[in-house]
Amino acid sequence: MYWIPAVFLFYVPSGIVVVHLSREMPLEGGLYQWAKLRMGNFMGFLVAVNLWATVVLIIASVVSEITANLAYAFGPSAAWIAESKEAQLLTAALLMGTLILVAIRGLAIAKWLHNSGGFVTLVILAGMVALAIPRWIQGGSAAAPVAFTLPAVSLLNLNVLGKMGFGAFGGFDGVAIFSGEIRDPNVARSVRRSVWLAAPLIGLVYILGTACVLTFTSPRDIDLVAPATQVFSRGLQGTALALFAVPFISVLSIVHNIGWASFSYNAAVRLPMVAGWDHLLPAWLSRLHPRFKTPTGSILCVGCIACILTALGNVGIGSQEAFQMLNNSGIMCWALTYLVMFAIPLVARGEKPSRAVRVAAGFGFSMTLLYVVLSIFPIVDVKNASSFTAKVGGLVIGINALAALHFWRRMKQNVLNPPRPRRFNQP
Repeated sequence: MYWIPAVFLFYVPSGIVVVHLSREMPLEGGLYQWAKLRMGNFMGFLVAVNLWATVVLIIASVVSEITANLAYAFGPSAAWIAESKEAQLLTAALLMGTLILVAIRGLAIAKWLHNSGGFVTLVILAGMVALAIPRWIQGGSAAAPVAFTLPAVSLLNLNVLGKMGFGAFGGFDGVAIFSGEIRDPNVARSVRRSVWLAAPLIGLVYILGTACVLTFTSPRDIDLVAPATQVFSRGLQGTALALFAVPFISVLSIVHNIGWASFSYNAAVRLPMVAGWDHLLPAWLSRLHPRFKTPTGSILCVGCIACILTALGNVGIGSQEAFQMLNNSGIMCWALTYLVMFAIPLVARGEKPSRAVRVAAGFGFSMTLLYVVLSIFPIVDVKNASSFTAKVGGLVIGINALAALHFWRRMKQNVLNPPRPRRFNQP
């Protein structure tokens, strides 16, 4: 009863709005271009910076997921890995190095990594369901896997609903970032098909996955960093298979993490490239590799910053808290861009959406706003809740303040010294 409202109040509305905007503006850069054309250069630039920050921060949080799965893979004696700062930094360096090399080579290679991550997700889910079904039948679940009673109305439950709605179901705008690289000349049709094919499958994955987790773990004991691996660890505990299956699933989870990070990284590096075309960022961010036509400057810049944020995010706190802080900050930046996206059909000049699109945009805007308001509060035990809130809010405000300052300085420079037209090959 969390997932179903989230699907109808956010997931479906976001798909409707993305299809509408993709049909009107099938341009490389996706949401950045939509905001720029409908709400001006300043709003477009803020959207681009927040989208870029989203991916950088969430990739930094993925490092915690990978190290947690490494701890599961090597067994109880390696539990220290999950909290080791040295392991976090080494993992971050290896991950960023891999993402950089793959991104430079381009989507011809990267798409196989992305698809592998998606396939592994389905394999893991199938294994979780196979373990959970006997426990469901025997009635030995740790908590009710499927319940149709509405949860009590509280700030915590609304916080969880926001995270399960926007935090889990956001992302339909991602494919539109690659609009200039879609082979089908009818870009809007490709985006529309991807949305409607994915929607029911992803909803089913989340509902089944949650039910499997609750079969073996009570809500208060869930490992938010590596829940799937926790299911296999508890489900196979005391069996001979545990020695082999848990490490294997941990490795598959790492493959999933790397595939997701690669897709997000490839999306992130194209945003500074497009902003560079508009003379809002330095020209070197838009320079393309002579052979692969990928933005090498932007690729290296994003990778270095993600490594730095990983190091800073783990200073003085545990892995669960670091994961929540980086993840919350990143998704809050993302939520700000979605507020703009849903506002375009509602208030932007030149828009003539249908009533259905307006209603969808209204629901999507409301759910996103719920997430923005409540996501600065942690849903896990942290050393200092006020400090956590201050870090998340301060980081998001700081990113946008610096972006606004840079924009106005850049615009002033462009007025005083008009930039010469640049010629770039499309990637």
